[in-house]
Amino acid sequence: MRVAVIKFPGTTCEIDVYKALREANVESEVVRYKEFDGDKYNAVVIPGGFSFGDYLRAGSIAANTDTMRQIKEMADSGKVVVGICNGFQILVESGILEGALLPNLNMRFLSKWVYVRVNRFDTVLTKGLNKNVLRLPIAHAEGRYYHDKPELAKRLAVLLYSDERGNVDERYNPNGSVLNIAGIANEEGNVIGMMPHPERASFKLTSQDGSIDGLSLLRGLKRVEA
Repeated sequence: MRVAVIKFPGTTCEIDVYKALREANVESEVVRYKEFDGDKYNAVVIPGGFSFGDYLRAGSIAANTDTMRQIKEMADSGKVVVGICNGFQILVESGILEGALLPNLNMRFLSKWVYVRVNRFDTVLTKGLNKNVLRLPIAHAEGRYYHDKPELAKRLAVLLYSDERGNVDERYNPNGSVLNIAGIANEEGNVIGMMPHPERASFKLTSQDGSIDGLSLLRGLKRVEA
């Protein structure tokens, strides 16, 4: 089966994700949200962008579509679901992942490269990684992760903003996320959401410092191909 890359109105990163998955030797196709049939796929990637113009809140309208109801059923059945940036916002808004994504503390759109430390190696994207610090870009206005139960958030956290050596400190937190969280997964590890864009760190020619750390993450989807 192929991996479905979902395109909502306002999604902007679906082609980048598709090309990065192809580079990772993962079979995928871009699927318009109204044409999505969850029975045809064993994994889904929800890319970044501004679904439905980010009206009301980022991801809130997309979260209430039939597409996301199908994706929730897939997640509950153990199939793999990945949300990147706006895709992460959609997963949180739909209740598939816990917590909330709030406006950045500085109330500005952030576009920069960051380091993140891998906090969990039990998720579909992080199993088998041979490094624990990744160089990835972020680009968001509402990426400040919040959870009202910090201890639970700590267990869910997959990626933490850090320095190049993996030191986690508020100095390296670009948006004010609780516990420096850049990405989380459910406890089973089959659903993961992150603010960084791995697809933008998949080609040396277009990556800062030639980082292809995002490709290392996306290769995790090879494990779910039939």
